[in-house]
Amino acid sequence: MAIDVLMIGLRSVVGAQGGVESHVRHLAGELDKLGLRVSVVVRTPYAAAGQTLAGTRVKIFRLWAPRSSSAEAFVHSFLSVLYAGVTRPHVVHIHAIGPSIVAPIARLLGLKVITTHHGEDYRREKWGAFARLILRCGEICQARFSHGLICVSKTLAARLSEKYGRTFSYIPNGVVEPEKLPFSAVLEELGLKAGKYLVTVSRLVPEKRHLDLIEAFSKVNIQGLKLVIVGTADHKSEYARQVIRAAEQTEGVVLAGFRKGAELQDLFEHSAVFALPSSHEGLPIALLEAMSYGCKVVVSDIPPHLDLELSEDNYHKMANPSDLAAKLVKQIAGDDNVKQDWSSKLQQFRWDIIALKCLEKYGEASPRIKMHRYSSRSSADNVKNEL
Repeated sequence: MAIDVLMIGLRSVVGAQGGVESHVRHLAGELDKLGLRVSVVVRTPYAAAGQTLAGTRVKIFRLWAPRSSSAEAFVHSFLSVLYAGVTRPHVVHIHAIGPSIVAPIARLLGLKVITTHHGEDYRREKWGAFARLILRCGEICQARFSHGLICVSKTLAARLSEKYGRTFSYIPNGVVEPEKLPFSAVLEELGLKAGKYLVTVSRLVPEKRHLDLIEAFSKVNIQGLKLVIVGTADHKSEYARQVIRAAEQTEGVVLAGFRKGAELQDLFEHSAVFALPSSHEGLPIALLEAMSYGCKVVVSDIPPHLDLELSEDNYHKMANPSDLAAKLVKQIAGDDNVKQDWSSKLQQFRWDIIALKCLEKYGEASPRIKMHRYSSRSSADNVKNEL
């Protein structure tokens, strides 16, 4: 049976940390609800055999990739596009600029290509000069060889459209409405009290600026307050070791490791403030998730965060721990019993709407993807009216 959409450019869709992984997991599920036959190619080091996307017909295909921060994305993307050349999906959807370097190969193989720009990865602090060059080449390949271009950041989409003279359609990351999961014992396990800790959720990579957050936390003189860092490093790195050392040397910092499901829900729900002092983002799903749980938030004043048009008190000057500390104190000083209602802000980030916007891009690239294929046509039409 033919594949409608084959997605490549990610590690895994089940149990993996990372914005692209979360994006594809939810997008694939929504497209499946609309009746599309979706397959996702993942990397063997991150995906155990026999994985499925629960409650969907989405196919997960594992391909080998080296466990190397510099080579795995390119090697896996190359193998993935060869796999696409054999399976002949109606559309290949490549996620992120690094994997998009194979877009010309996909075109040579006669494939219809859609790409999503998840952020200017060449600005990430972890990459050296050669890796940044390759990532810039990936962005150029996106712009020149894709049949359709998507970007998750409104500001970045406008800038890329002007830069390359082609339209990058703004289709953001999304967030699901929280579903109450069974109570977990994570707060007890980590020695936390509800409303008495700050939380951040991200991989341990330099652009997330955990060291700024730890320094800012050390300046917040509130008795009994803790800082919980949720997330791990995909690869061993000097930065991750620096974060661990700083956490060990700063009283009240808790390294929680990778958490998901009910544990992550409880860490969001019972936090005093969610913080994300990043220097670089596309549109962080962790921030949207925190907002969906009603968290108070403090984030850096970088364009993707500013696109959300939050209050001035929700933003701190990037790379300025003192300003971050001041904003954290201001948020904590509010009523501890009042959750923030972000529902009006989050309406535009519904996954069903996002899936239909992607569907339009697929239809523009491949006439073989038609509206009559959807198993829930009337539902699709209702959502489409909201676009």
